[in-house]
Amino acid sequence: MRPAEAEGERPYARSGDRVPGDPAPDAAPGPGGPASLAGPVPPAPPPEERPISSARTFVRLLPALLLVIGGCYDYLTPSGFTGAPLFTAAPLIAAPLLSCRATVLTGVAALLVVVAMDIRFGEALKVESLTEAVTVATVAVLAVLINRLVRRSHARLDSAWEIAEAAQLAVLPEPMERIGGFEIAARYEAAQADAFIGGDLYAVQDSRYGVRLVVGDVRGKGMGAVAAVAVVIGAFREAAEHEATLAAVAQRLERALTREASRRDGVDAFEGFTTAVLAELPHDDGVVRILNRGHPPPLMLYADGTVSALPAQEPALPLGMGELGTWADRAQETPFPVGATLLLYTDGLSEARDAWGAFYDPVAGLAGRTFCGPGELLCAVADEVRRHSGGGTTDDMALLAVRRPHGDCHRG
Repeated sequence: MRPAEAEGERPYARSGDRVPGDPAPDAAPGPGGPASLAGPVPPAPPPEERPISSARTFVRLLPALLLVIGGCYDYLTPSGFTGAPLFTAAPLIAAPLLSCRATVLTGVAALLVVVAMDIRFGEALKVESLTEAVTVATVAVLAVLINRLVRRSHARLDSAWEIAEAAQLAVLPEPMERIGGFEIAARYEAAQADAFIGGDLYAVQDSRYGVRLVVGDVRGKGMGAVAAVAVVIGAFREAAEHEATLAAVAQRLERALTREASRRDGVDAFEGFTTAVLAELPHDDGVVRILNRGHPPPLMLYADGTVSALPAQEPALPLGMGELGTWADRAQETPFPVGATLLLYTDGLSEARDAWGAFYDPVAGLAGRTFCGPGELLCAVADEVRRHSGGGTTDDMALLAVRRPHGDCHRG
């Protein structure tokens, strides 16, 4: 990717009803109300965050609490009653939650409380008391061993997490905020908790033909899909730099996927495909060229809050399905006025369902709203999808927004 142009102010201007892209001041609030006007949309704090934090604190204090309760129980009840179950439970609970030192201290404290209670009742040398003390000591030793194993597993998990994060940065690096004079933002939302990347992809490449973009969705899940993502992005970056047209770029991607499929075994060799939409933004022409290969249509968000979909005039099969037919790829050209934002996305956005099975409609959700920049737009979209789907989605979601800037950003 070529070096980005010099950073400037985040441009923006509010506008009223007019032809899309024709700047004018004093826009009326859209359907979203004042919260939908310009400015960063702060992410809503997860409602479950505080209860989870409180529960975690309580669980960490639980070993000490068990020791206190067990000691009080032994002290206040006759000698025939014992709090041994609480004393053995304390180090076991501490093992996966606390440090090795805290686990050892918990075990020692439990043993000392048991011995102290036996001494109080004058039963320190009885068989039952010795058996109880040995039991607590044995459980404390086992708790320390469990703690060591858990810590070792955590270290391995942390290492795997770092490797996954490095893989994400290598395969799906976050684009620079300004490329070729355009403002850029990208976001990846994995459906699987703690996952980094899956079968969705995006890439941005500056070239002498303009800034070129791709957003796609590989059929399938798992490492096979991730491998296909790497193939598509690698082929796109090479083709975007050297091919003169989007059609030629698409054909390079087609050939790359065909070669990849020939090396696979099983069903992927016959059914593997990738839906994708490619876009080209010439540096000075004020237009965008879009080539769609079976992907959800991009959205154009104008400076006055108008939103329109850009469906393909000539539908085409996804990439990797060239054996089913041949056709001439044709990019369609659309005006890309100053202040407008182009939003490309995968079906994790348009197919997000609510509790009643209704799909999220990005056109209706974004109509009448304006945003100070592509980053704020993507934050708002991700938050709305989470709210619409009740906090989780069943498919990954890749978002890529690019804006042609103008003027200063006025927040209202």
